[in-house]
Amino acid sequence: MPVAMQRGTLLDYTISTWGMPMRWRTLISAWEPPYRFVDEQVKGPYAEWVHAHTCTEVPGGTRIDDHVRFRLPLAPLGDVAAPVILPMLRRIFTHRQHTVAALLAPDSAGVVIAPVAISRHATTAG
Repeated sequence: MPVAMQRGTLLDYTISTWGMPMRWRTLISAWEPPYRFVDEQVKGPYAEWVHAHTCTEVPGGTRIDDHVRFRLPLAPLGDVAAPVILPMLRRIFTHRQHTVAALLAPDSAGVVIAPVAISRHATTAG
């Protein structure tokens, strides 16, 4: 069903990684169309997940930027998984960006694919 997107909207869905389904609940914490929106994990596999989507008008079209800030669970033990998780996220977002560009501009004109910015909040003992 279509969802009425706005600040405060909750989205429930299941993602699958390595064949393991995981339930995820996302809160739309910022909704400022057509410029940006932010989704934050309320329930899911990460200790923290904040994903900002930004659209900027550029000559000939639109630039779409993603910035993801995350923290792995079970710190500091979970932090050892970062070398596996970071490349996986880069692959997922690269695929997502190309898919979005193809859907929005099938002739490859008008959408600029920006490199995804991913930052990890590591936990430090102390």
